[in-house]
Amino acid sequence: MPVTPRRVHRPLLGLTAVAICGGLTLTACTAPDVFVHSPRPNAPTTTASPSVNPETDPAKLQLPLSSLPGWTAPTALGNGKFSRPFQPDGTVTWQLFNGDNQPIANYNPAGPVGFGDSSTYTKVPGVLTFRGNNYRNAAAYGAADITAKKLEIAWTHDTGDVKAEGSYWAGAGWTGQPLMVNWPKATKEAMGLDPAQVADDSFVEVIYPVVDGKVYRMNLADGKDTKPPIDTGFAFKGTGSVDPRGYPLLYSGMGLNQNGDKTGDWQYRIFDLIKNQQVDGWNGTDPSAPRDWGAFDSSALVNAASDTLIEPAENGLIYKVKLNTTFDPGAKTVSVKPEFTKLRYDTGDPKARHGIEGSAAAYRNLMYAPDNDGNIICWDATTMQVVWVFPTGDDTDSTIVLEDTPDGPFIYTGNEFDKRGEGDAGAKSGPVTFRKINALTGKEVWKWEINAQYNAVNGGLMATPALGFGEVSDLIFVTMARTASDKQGDLVALDKKTGQVVWQRTMGAFSWSSPVLVQGSDGHVYGIQGDSSGLLHLFNPITGEDYSTLQLEKNIEASPSVYNNMLVVGTYAKKLYGIKIS
Repeated sequence: MPVTPRRVHRPLLGLTAVAICGGLTLTACTAPDVFVHSPRPNAPTTTASPSVNPETDPAKLQLPLSSLPGWTAPTALGNGKFSRPFQPDGTVTWQLFNGDNQPIANYNPAGPVGFGDSSTYTKVPGVLTFRGNNYRNAAAYGAADITAKKLEIAWTHDTGDVKAEGSYWAGAGWTGQPLMVNWPKATKEAMGLDPAQVADDSFVEVIYPVVDGKVYRMNLADGKDTKPPIDTGFAFKGTGSVDPRGYPLLYSGMGLNQNGDKTGDWQYRIFDLIKNQQVDGWNGTDPSAPRDWGAFDSSALVNAASDTLIEPAENGLIYKVKLNTTFDPGAKTVSVKPEFTKLRYDTGDPKARHGIEGSAAAYRNLMYAPDNDGNIICWDATTMQVVWVFPTGDDTDSTIVLEDTPDGPFIYTGNEFDKRGEGDAGAKSGPVTFRKINALTGKEVWKWEINAQYNAVNGGLMATPALGFGEVSDLIFVTMARTASDKQGDLVALDKKTGQVVWQRTMGAFSWSSPVLVQGSDGHVYGIQGDSSGLLHLFNPITGEDYSTLQLEKNIEASPSVYNNMLVVGTYAKKLYGIKIS
């Protein structure tokens, strides 16, 4: 396995109100945010939700690859290795490996894998994976009764920190979104939760793997532990996933394999939430991988109908895992017996880093992920062949957002200013690009650019965009970091059809934290954005202007999730916050 340079997103510890402002609050010492507003030609005339296809049978969801526009069969290179060209002048090759790291000469999948509409990802109320589902478009569940348009701290929960790779992480890092689960009663009974919680149909558990290496399990209502934290000893930086079938299983991988003087094996971990411990998983130092950095920042998708987990990894592999899950609520047992198919691809870049940090999105049997070399990769979840590649020009880590429309499926993605800034000869700033791409063909529909800075910390798109719905269904909301300066960022609403700016807000503090849209019970949509000064904004997504703000301690690098009126997020103050939206 080749040794490639290690690459870790450095924490943004210095970006606190005190550090920037010499003891004053950030809002007291920075200039007001600058707004630019433009016409909004495609504002919706109705807020009715579009009809969706309820199908979940993978066989019925399959898109034959030969039916895709412009499809050509790949070239067979022997021993199960294939290639196909991609624009403008590249060639991608790929090969599959089994769990014993042997090449698969003729891959015969056990059955089809296919994801339905995002609304069918899970029947369990809550936010069970990063951004909620296979379209990655729902970090909030339910509706919030918002009248005062205020944010207030309901509870806090202390966490820890870790020193690794010559740096320091605390609280919750990127992407670090909490999971929120309104479990089925039978699952609550099997897990041995408090009888009052078992009897309470409104009980929601927060499950939060964070950088101190612990998985915290808390009551959303008051922040109190529902079970003792599971201590793995090594940091989680990305977001975990709870099994969408309501099974008591948590999937989450290590973000760092160092903790002070300790070093451990890279692991992707599978937790039994009945036993409250890890029961399975695999090693990220994989002989089949093109890279020796074995971290897992991606949040897995589980295709419930085929019992299959998909997890892209920073070692350059995409893992397809047949889980062979059994859950017996009466016996209070759950188990998995993973079987592996591993996709390794190469785009021919002699300086390739390899590795995927963003989470995969899925449309039927087609899946999408961004990689550290700036490529968007589309592959077929059933046959595990690469369908198309789109080079973006620089490292791309933000998770792709998918939209299914009457005109077909599209993905939204943006890159960073990263590789172009490295080294003594690297540029200190330059354009970063946000794009809409046809999800079937990989062809660009439109792009929008903004300048971003590089100064050891990435500028550009680190946050995952928020796809508008309801009264803002014509817009997509994009958070760009380190734009006008090292400290500033831009929150932008773009027209989904044209890519034109509807409004743009230059903020005093940039963010890697993803914006969240919340449906109000009053029919309006509300926006939430955390930033690197610790300021949490409740804003009007029609204008970009704040209704109110709440100052938390230190940088908000993690992304929040919301269940009805409650928001949860961690910060670098070694705290998890439960925040009421009122």
